[in-house]
Amino acid sequence: MNCKSQQQRAIKAFEGFLSTPLETLLQRHLNTQTSAVLSLFHDVAANVPAYKAFLAEREINPATIQTLEEFQKLPAMSTTGYAYAKENYILRYPLADLCRNGQLEACDMIAASSGSSGKPTFCPRFFTDELEIATRFEQIFHDSFYASTRRTLAVICFTLGTWVGGIFTTNCCRYLASKGYPITVITPGNNKEEILRVVQELGSEFEQVVLLGYPPFLKDVIDTGIARGVEWQQYQIKLVMAGEVFSEEWRSLVGERIGSQNLCYDFASLYGTADAGVLGNETPLSICIRRFLAENPDAARALFGESRLPTLVQYDPCSRFFEVQDGGLLFSGDNGIPLVRYDILDTGGIISYDAVLQFLAEWGFNPLENLRSDTQHSLRGIHQLPFVYVFGRSNFTVSYFGANIYPENVTVGLEQPVIQEWVTGKFVLQVLEDADKNRFLSVVVELAPGVESSEVQKEAIASSILSQLLRLNSEFANYVPPEYQTPQVTLAPMGDPEYFPIGVKHRYTRKTIILTPVSDSGAISPF
Repeated sequence: MNCKSQQQRAIKAFEGFLSTPLETLLQRHLNTQTSAVLSLFHDVAANVPAYKAFLAEREINPATIQTLEEFQKLPAMSTTGYAYAKENYILRYPLADLCRNGQLEACDMIAASSGSSGKPTFCPRFFTDELEIATRFEQIFHDSFYASTRRTLAVICFTLGTWVGGIFTTNCCRYLASKGYPITVITPGNNKEEILRVVQELGSEFEQVVLLGYPPFLKDVIDTGIARGVEWQQYQIKLVMAGEVFSEEWRSLVGERIGSQNLCYDFASLYGTADAGVLGNETPLSICIRRFLAENPDAARALFGESRLPTLVQYDPCSRFFEVQDGGLLFSGDNGIPLVRYDILDTGGIISYDAVLQFLAEWGFNPLENLRSDTQHSLRGIHQLPFVYVFGRSNFTVSYFGANIYPENVTVGLEQPVIQEWVTGKFVLQVLEDADKNRFLSVVVELAPGVESSEVQKEAIASSILSQLLRLNSEFANYVPPEYQTPQVTLAPMGDPEYFPIGVKHRYTRKTIILTPVSDSGAISPF
């Protein structure tokens, strides 16, 4: 590795990041998105040993790929699933061969994936890769939080260590400070006591406090703070989240608890992966649209073709280029390990800016007018960027009587009045089968701190979940016989080691389990 070229690469990228206005960066796609992804392909084909071998094994000559149509015929880095994607490319070649020129040492940081779909993998990157992602954070902090003019404390609540979220987010926020934003970063990680301490001791020194973390964890922090008398509204709390789909009922609930005055400008969710950082982000416009769709399930089904509400974000196709293949999302993007037509088994789709607005107009809704009436400021952060919607991993659904049951449907049931006070929001959804091969829908729900289990709560929660399943999921309503529709609810204490272990990324679904007969104690136990 040439030390001089590495220095020049870092200096050029940092100077470009510091000196280029956000608006300029977000307008690149209007002229260069196709040429950008073709340039990435030819660069990777020429300089990444693993991708050279990948193409050679399939007898593909990179020189023949000159148009977007030809590019879209290239084999994806996955064809049958996430585990295969890793074996197909990431795990098939030595780690160094996945990097440019076979030089792992050209990357200055290695993170580990969360392992939500299997064995964690290593994800190298360089300083310049983080700068590309920092633009997504700038978009949020500038357009949504007005942090260019407000003294802001950014509290990193993602797990620190080898996992990608904490350190990556910390670095991106610090780069914004280098660009001139009055942002100060503190890193308690997922230490709830430390988060509460720093907010209470430092929050009053700033005009706003931004909490960055996973949605259920941030809600737990907020709820714990309320129980201890923390007056969140005095800190002008904003939230940046990643990792999980949440409902608009969840946003409304948490917004009420932090004293949010404008949900479209106080929240932002990131869509990202350990492999490639942040792929897209919520904007005030995307949130406004999603909230309309949450209130109008028929419109949502017409737009997305599903009985569940996906994450809806905008993305920059010059940074991360999306395609849809067989209902799944592929993306191409530069990183320590450059990825070309990479499939991580996220189901979803892409929609152009104009197509979204035209669709909403047909349903009598103008999100731009709605935002204008809801904010005291002139419209900010409206960029003509395309949208990507993401349902999440297709293997995270549960099949019950032929109906696909989505965790998002259950989530809404737990976020209804009264019930939301009893639970943390975490649950495990699975289908159980008894000795007579009868199947039933099981939902194990985590109780909030200090809440004792009762039959009244079980019945109320089961009724609420059933109500939302019938409202939101037409397959469930029509496929599942009425006598099998009511879920069997089990209430577990917070941090239950079997279902809700602390410090582990939570999984909301599990595979079907065949049960043994009921024991003398009345408990049902799996084989």
